[in-house]
Amino acid sequence: MTRIIDPIALAKALIATPSVTPASGAVFDVLAAAVTPLGFAVERWVAEGVENLVAVRGAQKPEGGAPHFAFAGHLDVVPPGEGWTSDPFTPEVRGDLLYGRGAVDMKSSIAAFVAAAAQVETRGTISLLITGDEEGEADHGTREIIKHIQVRGLMPDLCLVGEPTSVKRLGDMIKIGRRGSTNIWITVPGVQGHVAYPHLADNPIPKLVRILSAIAEIKLDAGDDWFQPSNIEITEIEVGNKASNVIPAQARARLSIRFNDQQRGDDLIARIRTLAQSIDPNAVVTGKVYGEAFFTAPGTLSTTISAAIEKHTGVAPELSTSGGTSDARFLSKLCPVVEFGLCNATMHKLDEAVALADITALTAIYADIIREIDAG
Repeated sequence: MTRIIDPIALAKALIATPSVTPASGAVFDVLAAAVTPLGFAVERWVAEGVENLVAVRGAQKPEGGAPHFAFAGHLDVVPPGEGWTSDPFTPEVRGDLLYGRGAVDMKSSIAAFVAAAAQVETRGTISLLITGDEEGEADHGTREIIKHIQVRGLMPDLCLVGEPTSVKRLGDMIKIGRRGSTNIWITVPGVQGHVAYPHLADNPIPKLVRILSAIAEIKLDAGDDWFQPSNIEITEIEVGNKASNVIPAQARARLSIRFNDQQRGDDLIARIRTLAQSIDPNAVVTGKVYGEAFFTAPGTLSTTISAAIEKHTGVAPELSTSGGTSDARFLSKLCPVVEFGLCNATMHKLDEAVALADITALTAIYADIIREIDAG
């Protein structure tokens, strides 16, 4: 059913409801109240303090071949920090900008999609997959949504994630992939002792230094046409030694690896473990994979999105795999996924702000995307 929704007013309502990660409660009430009159069936649940929402309109796999098109996003925001010009949770328009935490990342994008869905009658299925756990650990957010829609038989054919991908102006970049991410912790044990009696101790620092030196020499790959080379960064070295005359009992380091689709997270952890233990068999290496790399080859989804962007902005977007991770890393296991949203210059910053004209334009772009995909 068609209905007029003002995306700026909805964005203001969402911003005015504080939702520092992990989010639940009132901010989901605002969204549910907006989509229910549009014919969406809303399901909400809380897992470990995190709320998730799935809203679906239309029959799953109806006759005629119209696809199931999903929009994914998050209502949680990062903490605002101190030093804002105005209250971060009181949306304020100054000039042609709307200020507030979440204005860019990504409450205005969600508001634009809801307003777009209100404008378009669809033959197929359209859904919103919205979590309150994207900015945090992401353990009970989109992963839980995927489990839920798999059980309910609500698997999408195509998915758009509304992350702020634009750089200098709306529509100049969309993401068709992202690098993977893993953190690795290395602990080298030693024997504590007095520096004047080194023969009675075992200093772990030189062994850790040799390990890190070997890691620094690793060249994982050269990248390819779509991805930059994978990189290993040493992000922390720590021994916890407060005394100048004590050989420490252990030394620790942390690595962060951002990797392209030529690598796998678990393989990288195993490789670092093998290297470290070749230098010190007692070294302990643990790791956590936050997401694998994914890539959606240019095709129907990216072409449709690009055409809508160019129609309303005159910009031909760059197809990119740059930047950090997003929940698209999970959704890419279900179907082709592309990310497109607002300009990201102020996301996570003080005085986060979005251009009012960009919210309006994004709504028009999203409406065209819905129409074209629903037309099959």
